[in-house]
Amino acid sequence: MNHPALTPGAVAVVTGGASGIGLAAAKKFASLGLRVCIADLGADRLARAREAVVAVAKGGDADVMASETDVGRVEALVALEDAVTATFGGTNILMNNAGIGPRSTVLGPRESWARTLEVNLFGVIHGTQVFVPRMLERGLSGLVINTGSKQGITTPPGNPAYNVSKAGVKVFTEALEHELRNTPGCQIRAHLLIPGFVFTELTASGRTEKPAGAWTPEQTIDFMLERLGQNDFYILCPDNEVPRALDERRILWAAGDIVENRPPLSRWHPDFAEAFKTFASAKK
Repeated sequence: MNHPALTPGAVAVVTGGASGIGLAAAKKFASLGLRVCIADLGADRLARAREAVVAVAKGGDADVMASETDVGRVEALVALEDAVTATFGGTNILMNNAGIGPRSTVLGPRESWARTLEVNLFGVIHGTQVFVPRMLERGLSGLVINTGSKQGITTPPGNPAYNVSKAGVKVFTEALEHELRNTPGCQIRAHLLIPGFVFTELTASGRTEKPAGAWTPEQTIDFMLERLGQNDFYILCPDNEVPRALDERRILWAAGDIVENRPPLSRWHPDFAEAFKTFASAKK
C-alpha cells in the first residue's frame, strides 16, 4: 500500500538525486506517476540522471526537472523551491537526501567538518525550513523524508564528522514530526530513512561491483515505500549482512552505555567485547 501522498500528479523533490538512493527514489516516484525534481551538483551527472528518470516517468519529459543545487547554501534552496513552484505549482514530497562523507577525526580537518555539517545537517534543516512552510500553506497530504544513518545512532569510531551530522538529522527529524503532528489540520508527516549497507558512490570506496552484503539503492527505496505504507517513522533498513534483530541489539547497547555508565563506544572497547558479543546474540 502506497502512502496517500504518493499519488499520480503529486510533486516530489529529491536532493542528492543524481545517484544512489536519491536517483533510485526519483525513478520510483516518476514510475508511480509523480512529477519529480532532482537536485544535485554537477551538470553532467544531473543530465544523465534526468534522462534515466524521464525514461521511466509516466508523464515523460514534462514531468521531470533537474536543478544544480548546493544544499549547504540556503539561498540555493530558496531558488530551488521557487523553481519547483513555478514549474509544477508546489511540492508534496520533500526528500532531503544529499550527503557526503569526507574522512575526519575529532581534531580535523576543519574543512571536512564544515562541509559535512553544511551538506548533511544544514542541507536538511535548510530544505525543511524553505519547503515546508509552503507545503503547509497548500493544505495537502505530504511527506518529508530525511535520510539519516545508523552511524548517527550507534556512532561507530572512524568518521566523527559524519556521525555528528547524521545524529543531528535524527534529532531534527524527530522534532519536525512532533511539530507537524501537533499542528492543527496538518496533513504532512516526517520520516527518518535509516539505510543499511547500500552500494552507492558514497560507500563504493573504489569498488566497481556491489559487495554481497550490500543492498542496491532500488532495494532500499522499495523497503522505504513499504514502510511508509505502514506509517513507520523510523525506517530502519536491513541489508544482506545485518538483519533488523542485530541492528536493534546494537542500538540498545549504544543507549545502554549511558544507562549502565559504561565507557563511551563500549562496543569497541576491549574490556566489553565479550559482553557485547553475548548481548548481541541474545534474544530480546
